[in-house]
Amino acid sequence: MPPKFRSRDYTGKDINVSYDIRRCIHAAECVRGLPDVFNTRKRPWIAVDNADADRVAEVVLRCPSGALHFERQAGGSDEPIPTETSILPVKDGPLYIRGDLTITTSDGEVFKETRMSLCRCGASKNKPFCDNSHRVIGFKAESW
Repeated sequence: MPPKFRSRDYTGKDINVSYDIRRCIHAAECVRGLPDVFNTRKRPWIAVDNADADRVAEVVLRCPSGALHFERQAGGSDEPIPTETSILPVKDGPLYIRGDLTITTSDGEVFKETRMSLCRCGASKNKPFCDNSHRVIGFKAESW
């Protein structure tokens, strides 16, 4: 059974960002995309008001795991729900999935999401989600 997720909220004047550490696989799209907002060397590590809300939203949507989400305070568009589903296998890593997604775990827990990184090595302690165990066990995909 996957652990319950713990989300932390970072409130800004125009946009709020939530971060769920249990979903993060450290793809670093946020850090590379907007280092003035997402800086792991600072506390708090997310400074929402250090950039324009549209730019923050754009970078949050790059997060392949769904660990980051945003909500507008007033105005601006909400986080979009993709109209198509896409699956991108990462070489020797997880499956990045985007779409209007619903996953039901073996114990009946339901996750509704737009972005997920799903384990395909079988070693994750956070199944069905990736926890980077593929790196520890040296997982090599037969095809990708």
